[in-house]
Amino acid sequence: MTQTHPPDAIDRDRLVETLLELLAFDTQNPPGETVAIVDYLEDQLQAAGLKTQRLICAEQKPNLVAWFPGEPAPDLVLQGHLDTVPFDREAWSTDPLGERDGATIYGRGATDMKGALAAMLEVARTYLETESTPAVPLGFAFVSDEEVADENAAVAALDRFDERPSACVIGEQTGTPERPSVAAADRGNVWLRLEATGTAAHGSRPPAGDNAIDRLYDTIDRLREELRGVEFDLPAEVEELLPDTAAYYAPAMGKEMARELFGRPTINLGTFHGGEAINSVPASARAALDIRLTAGVAAPPICDRIRSFLAEEAGVAIDSIRWTEGTYECPDASLVAASVEAASEATGNRVFRRSATGGGDAKTLRNEGISAVEFAIGADTAHSVDEWTSIDALAATATAYTVLPTILAAQQRDSADDS
Repeated sequence: MTQTHPPDAIDRDRLVETLLELLAFDTQNPPGETVAIVDYLEDQLQAAGLKTQRLICAEQKPNLVAWFPGEPAPDLVLQGHLDTVPFDREAWSTDPLGERDGATIYGRGATDMKGALAAMLEVARTYLETESTPAVPLGFAFVSDEEVADENAAVAALDRFDERPSACVIGEQTGTPERPSVAAADRGNVWLRLEATGTAAHGSRPPAGDNAIDRLYDTIDRLREELRGVEFDLPAEVEELLPDTAAYYAPAMGKEMARELFGRPTINLGTFHGGEAINSVPASARAALDIRLTAGVAAPPICDRIRSFLAEEAGVAIDSIRWTEGTYECPDASLVAASVEAASEATGNRVFRRSATGGGDAKTLRNEGISAVEFAIGADTAHSVDEWTSIDALAATATAYTVLPTILAAQQRDSADDS
């Protein structure tokens, strides 16, 4: 490969065919078996001329990395996960294992995230076929078990390269062609499990007992009010992301609510169990809460506040408490700026620099010192019945990934000159 500029165009027909072939592999997790799809990707990458290596972290769930022969160890990696969430075939009006209808492609994983995988494969083929060299050494990583939160897979895959890359783009869908975005931050979480005890009695005589469900539900209501009093003091870099973050989520929930989502803890009562019969006062109850914290917020002080509050709640105890902290990239970091520019070039539209509402592989990689963003163009249909993406979105993702190394190299040169 000799040319250092990006290839001029991707093959849209081949890109569509590749996505349909990827969708045909059933990688629902559980069980999350990915051997067959890794066999396919390895064959395609090797046929295109790339070097590949497998990493077996768990039986039937291999990871795969690939790189250009004769080039330095990758400094930028495009990463995607192979597994999908489950589907109920009876609930779908289209084929969950892939179907095209005009400019739309249906299937489980069309948006999350086999569309991005197809785009990555097209990038590799296009560079090799045009004898072009990525301006930043480029590699690819395909990991299993993301949908059930195997935090080790992402890092283990990148460690298969001769040197650990400094930057990674994860192909999570972050916008549509009309409203593209780059997720440069994620949120932390506190996962809290509570238990309440009461006194059993016959349902016809409630005052004779002490209802554990009522006790626990009332405690959770008071905990909500307690945490509503917490107002985050965020780092300047995170504050800089919030205007775009609020603007991005505004169509779904309103700008004020979107801004509030990142200004204070949010609490979701995820599960609640208690009682044995309709005519009995329950003697025990259990609940699990998902509390989210904006990037840059320390989790231990929030956990301490929760513990102090619950210590005053009679009959309610903490069964377990686990937490993670949100991570972020500087909004002006080279990878963020290059991803925004690549998305803009591919779509011709404004690109939002924002925080995600959850957290995934990007958090794991940032905690390992690897700069990471989530970035792919698709449809807002992940995990839904009749999940789909458009061919335009698919092509925009492939185009953005193709030009990204050249734009990133320019950003890195500019940063070096400024320093």
